[in-house]
Amino acid sequence: MSLVVRLRSAVCLLDRYPALAGADLDVERGDVLLLSGANGAGKTTLLRLLAGLVSLQSGTAEVLGHDLARDRRGARRELALLGHETACYDDLTARENLRFAVEAAGKPAADADAALERVGLARRADVRHGRLSAGQRRRLALAGALARQPRLLLLDEPHAGLDGEGRAVLDDAVRAAPMAGTTVIIASHELDRARALATREVEVVAGQCVARPAEWELARA
Repeated sequence: MSLVVRLRSAVCLLDRYPALAGADLDVERGDVLLLSGANGAGKTTLLRLLAGLVSLQSGTAEVLGHDLARDRRGARRELALLGHETACYDDLTARENLRFAVEAAGKPAADADAALERVGLARRADVRHGRLSAGQRRRLALAGALARQPRLLLLDEPHAGLDGEGRAVLDDAVRAAPMAGTTVIIASHELDRARALATREVEVVAGQCVARPAEWELARA
């Protein structure tokens, strides 16, 4: 078993509130894991912990072999997080934003143009981010995540704000990820769509992770 993520009794505090309250989780290489659960259950905090954006208060957390208690930024160049914000600069064009992102990740600038083509933004490459539509901005953020060629792809409500074509591009990228050796973790409320992509599901309940059986296992029970 090749573990990409290993959490044991992981606790994260947000304003003294335990957003993660003793979470245990194993994620293997090539998994497409769906995180389900109610608003405020801790899904986003879990993704942000794995991305090194929040601190581990107690317990253990390892991502791609990096101990987050010792170095929470150690795995950043090997992963990508697609969150609610695009993390792009309004005064830069789509191409400039993407090239900046891939070069910061140590990837060749040519990967930026390929990613723009992949998400259907090649014709908008020279348009400033501030002039793109909301859906186009979401596509650009997706392109940035894919262009990094991450070993771990973290997606927080990734379908939100995307049109039908954009959703299809995202779904195709998630389906292709395991073949490229990429592990994907998706936090989503669009369960039917996300379950069609996932290899397994974990429900986040009050800051803890509870494994959910697959639909075929439920039918057999």
